[in-house]
Amino acid sequence: RVPGWAKGQLQAGRRQASFAAMHGRSLTIAVVDDEEDVRVALHRLLRSAGFEVLVYASGNEFLRHAQDSAPDCLVLDLHMPGMSGFDVQAELNERQSSLPVVVITGNDMAEGRRRALDGGADAYLCKPVDDESLINAILGAVEHHAAAGTSRDQGKNP
Repeated sequence: RVPGWAKGQLQAGRRQASFAAMHGRSLTIAVVDDEEDVRVALHRLLRSAGFEVLVYASGNEFLRHAQDSAPDCLVLDLHMPGMSGFDVQAELNERQSSLPVVVITGNDMAEGRRRALDGGADAYLCKPVDDESLINAILGAVEHHAAAGTSRDQGKNP
């Protein structure tokens, strides 16, 4: 008998394996968070789930490398010094990027949620992030964009 939490991980693993089989590679996830412990934890979690992971300490750092690294999805903290997650979203929109975005925040407020989702975020999660919820949000965002024909494999880079 498989525990409930493990069933969710198995389903997410099957979805990730399906993507890898269809595209001949693992999904690449970019993580942008100013907190080193959060970056390390998310890197470990996502690697253990079978993703390739790129981590960035700031929005500026991510945007400098986004075109060359061409991630399949962005996990983005909203509240960071300097360029905020909202600013990163605005820049991606300016670039007409179709990059799926999963927002994470430790400061959940209705206005921030509305602004993030209106800015194009595919999902909005609160820290501490539940592992299964994050993985499912990433896979859901990538699948949604692939179904809409706006994934990286259709040539639309950040």
